[in-house]
Amino acid sequence: MEISFSPSPDVTVVLNALLDIFERRATQNGTRTTQHSRSIKIILADLSLPSYFSQANPEPRLIANEQLIHLEKNGLIKLTWIPGETGHLLQSITLPKTEYGTRNTELFHLLSRTPIADNRSRLESHLLADKFRFQDDWRARAINYILNQLKAEKSPTPFSLTDSNLTLDLLAVLQALSTLTMETPYRVFSVRVFNDSKRFEAIKNQLVTLARIGNPEWKRIPTEEVLRELNLVANPNYIHFAGNWQFTTDKGEILNLSGFTPSIGFPAAQTAALQTVHAESVLCIENLTTFHQYIRQTEQTNNGTRNMQHAIICTYGNPSPAVRRVLRLLPETTPIFLWSDLDYGGFNILSQLRRFVSNQIQPYLMNIDILEANIPRARPLTASDQANLKRLLLRPDLHDVRHVIEHLLRRGLKLEQEGVENF
Repeated sequence: MEISFSPSPDVTVVLNALLDIFERRATQNGTRTTQHSRSIKIILADLSLPSYFSQANPEPRLIANEQLIHLEKNGLIKLTWIPGETGHLLQSITLPKTEYGTRNTELFHLLSRTPIADNRSRLESHLLADKFRFQDDWRARAINYILNQLKAEKSPTPFSLTDSNLTLDLLAVLQALSTLTMETPYRVFSVRVFNDSKRFEAIKNQLVTLARIGNPEWKRIPTEEVLRELNLVANPNYIHFAGNWQFTTDKGEILNLSGFTPSIGFPAAQTAALQTVHAESVLCIENLTTFHQYIRQTEQTNNGTRNMQHAIICTYGNPSPAVRRVLRLLPETTPIFLWSDLDYGGFNILSQLRRFVSNQIQPYLMNIDILEANIPRARPLTASDQANLKRLLLRPDLHDVRHVIEHLLRRGLKLEQEGVENF
């Protein structure tokens, strides 16, 4: 069969509409070998074909009719003309039923269109070729999920069926993540992987989607915090400390932070070099504003002297890997407390710290009395807040604060740290 013409714009729209329905129906059938599929018909008046129905210029219609008649003569489509307008105006076009495996190859070729089945097969090959590199971690779970999606002929998002470059770049990023041992700026990472400082920025959201597929716990934290869990940051981060902290580095250096007032920003990347961390007791504060307010109020209470009960660290939301590393380096006997919002996010942080640092970490100012004493500044729970808090009730590591979470649900309220007075 010889088709020597390039399809006109109108013919291209018509044929793509037919093939879209054909491939969508094949996907719904859930198999690539379905035979004797039903015929597919489209009504031309339902399509956007201003050139075909133009009253001012008949040439596009004449060209389209000529090409479509040629395709009908070759058995690829069936034409139905408007009564009384045979050879002039088409009413509908039908894609005849044939076996899936042999059907419409010529139409795909004419449109330079790759069948979805071929795109799925190509993506599957790419994923299977790299799957062995990821052993039993979130990356392996994400790849397995996408492979199952392909098997079920469902969407492989965030991978693309049509963009092989995106697929290969995402796989390169997944492989390179295992080389990151400290926080690394996006642009630095991008140059290492792609020799292009901007490429990673363009695909980082797809990476976050994959990360959330592979680790459901990351679904409810912001994009930046998911990337931080992977040691990727927009710019180098600093951890805020105040009070009597003492660090020992891998070179034997002793760093005493007590002389820095009111606080010090310590490079997160430098925590990788720490060997030991010492403090009499530690208070983790979620919010940077509250971190500074706590220091200021403590100094006012003590007439301007530095007499803090605890060494303080700001988690800046969910504790980063660098923050967790510092806390894990403390002796097991060091008391650690967390002051966070009285809401889902705050108790979720407590859960994280107990699971990834120490199950002995205690809440600070996160109780029923604090909520009731600050009711004027409390805010109503949203439906999402309520659903998330109910999920926390199922976590064994939060059994001792279950009554507080239940109280928040009964009251329908939450309280941010900034709403607490007289701490």
